[in-house]
Amino acid sequence: MRFPSLPLAVSLVLGLATVAHAEDASSESLRAVTHEDVWLMRRLGTPVPNPAGDRVIVSVMEPSYEEDGAVSDLWIMPTDGSAPPRRLTGTPGAENDVVWSPDGTRIAFAAKRGDDEVDQIYVLNMEGPGEAVRITSLSTGAARPVWSPDGKRLAFESRVYPGAADDAANAEEKERRVELGYNASSYDIFPIRQWDRWLDDLQTHLFVQDAEPGATARDLLAGTDFVAGTGYAGVPRLSGEQLHAQWTPAGDALLIAATQNRHEAARAQVYYHLYRVDANGGEPEQLTDSQDWSCHTPQFAPDGRSLYCQIQPVSEFVYNLTELGRFDWPRSGAAADFDDSVELLTAGFDRSVSEYALATDGRSAYFTALEHGRTRLFATAAKGTDPVRALDADSPGVYAGPKPAGESLVARWEDGTNPAEVVRIDPRAEGHARLSAFNVERAAELDRHPFREFWIETDKGRRVHSWVTLPPNFSEQGKYPVITLIHGGPHSSSQDADHVRWSPHLLAAPGYVVVQTDYMGSVGYGVDFARAIQGDPLRTPAEEINAAVDEAIRRYPFIDADRQAAAGASYGGHLVNWLQATTTRYQTLVGHAGLASLEGQWSTSDVIYHRERNNGGPPWEGSPIWRDQSPSTYAGSFATPMMLTIGEKDYRVPVNQTIAMWSYLQRMNVPGRLLVFHDADHWIMKGAEARHYWAAVHPWLDEQL
Repeated sequence: MRFPSLPLAVSLVLGLATVAHAEDASSESLRAVTHEDVWLMRRLGTPVPNPAGDRVIVSVMEPSYEEDGAVSDLWIMPTDGSAPPRRLTGTPGAENDVVWSPDGTRIAFAAKRGDDEVDQIYVLNMEGPGEAVRITSLSTGAARPVWSPDGKRLAFESRVYPGAADDAANAEEKERRVELGYNASSYDIFPIRQWDRWLDDLQTHLFVQDAEPGATARDLLAGTDFVAGTGYAGVPRLSGEQLHAQWTPAGDALLIAATQNRHEAARAQVYYHLYRVDANGGEPEQLTDSQDWSCHTPQFAPDGRSLYCQIQPVSEFVYNLTELGRFDWPRSGAAADFDDSVELLTAGFDRSVSEYALATDGRSAYFTALEHGRTRLFATAAKGTDPVRALDADSPGVYAGPKPAGESLVARWEDGTNPAEVVRIDPRAEGHARLSAFNVERAAELDRHPFREFWIETDKGRRVHSWVTLPPNFSEQGKYPVITLIHGGPHSSSQDADHVRWSPHLLAAPGYVVVQTDYMGSVGYGVDFARAIQGDPLRTPAEEINAAVDEAIRRYPFIDADRQAAAGASYGGHLVNWLQATTTRYQTLVGHAGLASLEGQWSTSDVIYHRERNNGGPPWEGSPIWRDQSPSTYAGSFATPMMLTIGEKDYRVPVNQTIAMWSYLQRMNVPGRLLVFHDADHWIMKGAEARHYWAAVHPWLDEQL
């Protein structure tokens, strides 16, 4: 497929360079990727167009290796590409959750500026000079603002202390806890941890206030029975939770997504449903109540006569496709009747909806979905059962955050050789036009080849997809070691993009060929493919990974079959540990955050219920999977030199799992190296630590290969 270029005049304004590849330029003009190249690429947030669709704002972060050195600001650009982006803000703090007012004259965002101890809501007038004005001053902070339809009020979230009636009570409790002189938590229910933090008793509440400085913020959920029980929580996200608040078209209430049964997470499915909260406060009204699915991310149609949300079915399977659902609005009848009225716009579409947006004319719904290692754009009718159609047939790369901008869409796009930029998509034509060039100059210096890809058919009749990354200064006549890089999840995918933390180009930089295989359980290949891993968490995925490496060696003569390695993180780390237990084909292994024992992780992780469903029931009910597919069961056969890495604050795959693997290696006298990041969590998020990781991994691979 061709991606149309911007007009020449626009190209000159933006300085849009063409990213060079080895096929297009001599090796003398390009250089190998370094960690600095990967880490210091500017990182773009979700583009946010104004109501008129002629301007779009995007947050741009300039990373740093210094602890507080990163700079993040807002940039604005026309959506027709007639001018380059210009910086809109220039303060030390980052602006988050940008939203335009309904009339397009103001934006609101969350930021920590000046003397702010926590994020507050700021409003910036877009029609004249002047600085953003802070409108909130809550002791517990404010996040995720949402304008009312008339533009006079803002709703937002804040994490508050249970039972606090107002901000004065929150401030008093905050100070009291500081003065206690100890830091301890008491728990009566599961969960107790999430990713990298111990859960506290603070609750996410919904606030409303006039969009003016000094206005009083009202907590709409304070004192309600809705938040009094132990099961209340918002929808989880990596950094905490959120309510997905949306104003009703009449402006008299807000919809939120929340759960009332999080306290059952150790033994049951947690359901998220929609609730109506009156703008003047009071007890929320439950709108959806199905035990067959959860519902979140509500949006109203432009005409206010339809309500949309993402539907996550619940079944005996751990993995289920996320659908796009529509309800008539205003709601009528009981919650059960409302549930029965849902219209699934993506019924029969064998992919999960990642993000969605509604066309400004209300006729179409746009969404992204993973397909064969690409995050693609799709469209369907906003009402009815029209077939889903692709907007980007055969396109490379991944799209994120599509939003309507007049008759077009804006989104973030990247692929394996082109870092993320803002693009405009015409739904009536194929392709996109790039609106920004934040990373083009740096990317053009790098010797990065577009990924190659191939498929195999397993002995079980399953088609499995792989990507191949070539090293710098590549020659078809050369001989290169091969490293299989295994993705996490498992309900994830290797993608046509260059990952910041686990970059295949960076792994390949010393002169390796990298193979990434979407083993069974990966998403983007249909629901049956993703579900196949249930009951077989490690054995068959590893067999498919090994088979893909065999095919790569057969297919590409430049791969040296005598020099093989495997590396992976999270679920990829699980599989690396399983390879240690089951094969000696690899000269070395590198695993980050991998489990040693299925039962050991189950009993110490921050999530447990889906693990026992995946493994045939809780450990005490006799399912053989718990032992038969635990690497620790076969520790007596460990023989492959191995490097292990872990973040000590990882609560998803707790550090004890890596310590166990290390103990087995030492007991069996297997050459190894252990690297512990004491301040890191499941990911290695700090630049200096990430650089140190690669500075340790590359020499280890060089020693072994």
